[in-house]
Amino acid sequence: MAAKLLEKLLKGEVSARRRKNVVQARSVAEMLETTLRRYQNRATEAAQVIEELIALAREIREATARGEQLGLSEDELAFYDALETNDSAMQILGDDTLRDIARELVDTVRNNVTIDWTLSENVRANLRRLVRRILRRHGYPPDKQEKATQTVLEQAEVLSQGWATA
Repeated sequence: MAAKLLEKLLKGEVSARRRKNVVQARSVAEMLETTLRRYQNRATEAAQVIEELIALAREIREATARGEQLGLSEDELAFYDALETNDSAMQILGDDTLRDIARELVDTVRNNVTIDWTLSENVRANLRRLVRRILRRHGYPPDKQEKATQTVLEQAEVLSQGWATA
């Protein structure tokens, strides 16, 4: 029963994260799914599942605190996470450069999205071009730029929906 309650709370947290930070939501959802699958396959005891779910809840809290430690707003952290998924970018560029890129991306996206930007291919293409230009200017690894651009645009789509309602 406690495991079901924790599962429900964490699924609610995943859906809330999905509206703000696509990368974090994916990560948390995968961990939650793995833990629950092991429990459903009887590979894990209920007490162990509860411990894992509590640890997952702690990780979620730490992820939120990480933004404060980095000095990033919630929106900036979402773009930072989108860029950080590439390990080589993290090693080459480091925290400071990724923070600068994230801040610049938030400004650029906010200034260039319109209400229906997800429907207009011209606006999407322009935003894709601007994102690529920012990544190139900051020396983001060329082999990973396309994937980062896709993730950033996906993140922009999620955040711009929130900006429109705010």
